[in-house]
Amino acid sequence: MAHRKKHAPRRGSLAYLPRGRASKFLPRIKNWPSWDGEEPKLLGFIGYKAGMSHAVMSVQNPNSPFKGQERVIPVTILDTPPIRPFSIRGYKTTPYGTRLVTEVLADNLSDDLRRVKPLPKKYKHKDKMKELESKLDSITEIRMLVHTQPRIAGVSKKKPDITEYKVGARSVQEAFEYAKSILGNDVRVADILSEGILIDSIAVTKGHGFQGPVRRWGVRILQHKSRKTKRGVGCIGPWSPTNIRYSVPRPGQTGFHTRTSFNNEVLKMGERGEEITPSGGFVNYGVIRGDYVILWGSVPGPVKRPLRMRFAIRPKRSHLGQVTQVSYISTTSKQ
Repeated sequence: MAHRKKHAPRRGSLAYLPRGRASKFLPRIKNWPSWDGEEPKLLGFIGYKAGMSHAVMSVQNPNSPFKGQERVIPVTILDTPPIRPFSIRGYKTTPYGTRLVTEVLADNLSDDLRRVKPLPKKYKHKDKMKELESKLDSITEIRMLVHTQPRIAGVSKKKPDITEYKVGARSVQEAFEYAKSILGNDVRVADILSEGILIDSIAVTKGHGFQGPVRRWGVRILQHKSRKTKRGVGCIGPWSPTNIRYSVPRPGQTGFHTRTSFNNEVLKMGERGEEITPSGGFVNYGVIRGDYVILWGSVPGPVKRPLRMRFAIRPKRSHLGQVTQVSYISTTSKQ
């Protein structure tokens, strides 16, 4: 067999295998950062992606060659209506993983929750709370179920999105007292996040259905005189062993994968969405009426996709913790 006449490196990345389809629109967070803050907090928030724009910021990094100059950067705008925690969950660590010990529901559940799950008609809230307090010694962490309020967001739906967040605190008792204080109440994004911090953005990407290896892996299209096919790989493996290796580019599901964007800086937060909404509203989204968050860079998922934010699990060492000075944010309509 002759040697290759062209340099042909491997196509595509094996870092994301298996490229399977996500089971839900809401992603699952498997790991949580350690919390060493003075006050207990939920370790993240959830919002809806409204669109993108650009902003002008002044570079403050002393190690940057652009120090003192202005740069144009891409930004993502999120619609973040208040969330409502409706359940306290106590977990314990076992040899087989984290297991649920007990759960307490709020006594003022929203009627919109009935669109997602059945709610108990008669619930003894005080008895369940006493049961959870009696088991705090065996509990290792406290988490809370929260739901969004899409009625006051720009998305055209009434069914809330339910997700779980861990409560970061120095002790289980502090986490329980904090969870007890916000149970059944609205929590705004300003109560959790602040400008200048780094967060991780987790969402399900835009789906493209079943695609071939050219679209899915970026392999080269073969010459027109190729045998059998052009939009495929020339050889999928040897005769022996008689199996196809996982590293061979094959057709399959493309997009609609759970992806995490690490270390997105919170550039700005506000309570009046009209001040950053372009004339005519965001394309395919509309007008932001309430709280909003502006992130540096792009995040996974299309417009209207729920996006889960989490405190950075591996923050940059070079990040100084200073608030980036944004002098201009474009509100020009992209219609």
